[in-house]
Amino acid sequence: MDISTISSTIFDTINELLFKLFSSIDNSLYSVLDDFTFINTDILNSSHFSDILGTSSSKGILLVANSLILGYLIYYAFKLLLGHLGITQVERPSHFLFKIILYSICMNFSFFICEEIINIISLISNSIREVGENLFHTEICFSSLITQLNSIISMDKTSDFLSLDGIMKALISLGLLNLVITYAVRYVLIKVFVLISPFAILSLSNKSTSILFTSWIKSFLSLMLIQVFVSIILLLIFSLKISSTDIFSKFILVGAIFILIKANQYVREMLRRNQF
Repeated sequence: MDISTISSTIFDTINELLFKLFSSIDNSLYSVLDDFTFINTDILNSSHFSDILGTSSSKGILLVANSLILGYLIYYAFKLLLGHLGITQVERPSHFLFKIILYSICMNFSFFICEEIINIISLISNSIREVGENLFHTEICFSSLITQLNSIISMDKTSDFLSLDGIMKALISLGLLNLVITYAVRYVLIKVFVLISPFAILSLSNKSTSILFTSWIKSFLSLMLIQVFVSIILLLIFSLKISSTDIFSKFILVGAIFILIKANQYVREMLRRNQF
């Protein structure tokens, strides 16, 4: 067996392995990427999740959060004493009591508040996608995008993965895998932020801890607004006339995938620059 035959065999084996790898990635992504990205109130529909958060003020995390109200009252009483001694300035008792009562009520309805935020953002993202479906007569989602990508950049066992199309196929498949991991982490983080929402809302009772709520709401909104940003990007992708023979449009697709990967960073930066 000469060197050229050995090289050809190795090259064909590598191409076959890459084909199986990227085919496996694509087939696995169909069923999960849309579920991880476009989140609605179903994310909270779990009996175990409700038990952890607490179905009443005397259960779960809500019990701990309600217990902290006593801590806030003791802290204010101590601060009020120092205020009478002229050591520190303190807000009026009526003002503090109004805030503690208001935010305590909001805290016990934190699940409902988070659920409505998720529902509103879900409706916005779904509306954007429905506009695209009416315009382009195709479902605006990752499943449709992957199908379109595979029809434009199609590779088989005999394809050359070191060609331009092969490199693009590899970049797109790895980019989509990155998206799945990123949005799976986002999925878990949204649940975590809902669980800590009672503490974040209660922190508004005191000026020295109110920054916790600001950090919480910015992080929670950035996680949720990603799907609105993704819906707009997908809408733009489906509006393009992409051809398997057009190199320019293929590069646009690769660029769009990497924009989707960076979506979280863009949304966080937007909220950071807009202080509230």
